[in-house]
Amino acid sequence: MQDNAPVPRRATLSVAVVCRDNARTIARTLESARRLVDATGGNGGSAGPGGGGAGEVVAVDSGSTDGTLELLAGHGARVIHSEWLGHVRTKQLALDACASDWVLCLDSDESPDEALERSILAAVARNDVAVAGYRLNRKVFYRGRALNHVWQPEPRLRLVRPACCRWGGIDPHDAMELTGRCTAGGWIGSLEGTLRHDSFETFSEHFRKQWDHSRTMARSLHAAGSRGSYAALLVSPIAALLKQLILKRAFLDGYPGWLAAASSAAGALMKHAMLIEMSRSPER
Repeated sequence: MQDNAPVPRRATLSVAVVCRDNARTIARTLESARRLVDATGGNGGSAGPGGGGAGEVVAVDSGSTDGTLELLAGHGARVIHSEWLGHVRTKQLALDACASDWVLCLDSDESPDEALERSILAAVARNDVAVAGYRLNRKVFYRGRALNHVWQPEPRLRLVRPACCRWGGIDPHDAMELTGRCTAGGWIGSLEGTLRHDSFETFSEHFRKQWDHSRTMARSLHAAGSRGSYAALLVSPIAALLKQLILKRAFLDGYPGWLAAASSAAGALMKHAMLIEMSRSPER
């Protein structure tokens, strides 16, 4: 007798990426994304609103001119062109464009290592109805070496059911959050492996990024009603430095750990200094 029982449908995976002028790092991101999507049956073209729901790589690009668009095309990504809406809204735009059962949200300088890729594929294959998402531990890599102490652990909720989660937080510190629309059990799991973060090549570059992030954070806090204080200006940088050097034992990462701790202190200093200025003499 022929068995006509239906074959259970495999859960699908999309990868959502936001980018702008990230040719230096995005190739590694896209290579990993392509492997994951292909391994879960993605066809590279039918997901998204009105699509068939199969997985794909979805990228929201905010005006790249450095070769990023060519890399996206070479890896079969579906590109959505958008002005920069801020960290939270731009990442939500990318998440909303995905129609798969699961979405892996990546920055353009992030890539899962082999162990994490295996964990992601296993989680998607299980498709546990009780799970709304999974946290991944992110580590900064400096000159090809992981910083195993500074900023660690750094769990990030990145593999999610799109109906259960959305981007929140305050720019530039976005954070994935559970929503009230989740039909799954709402449980959040953790996956083995490391999410590699190639955030900067040199600490000079990192200090420049810290300035930009500090300004964005100060503006967000000011818009939310926060006002600067001299006490925070004095205490926060010292607390940030000691947190990384003593609590996180950043010194075990060698001189990069010391520099990373210093950059955390500098970021806190700039944020509170800018907030004081905005509070006393608002930007025009």
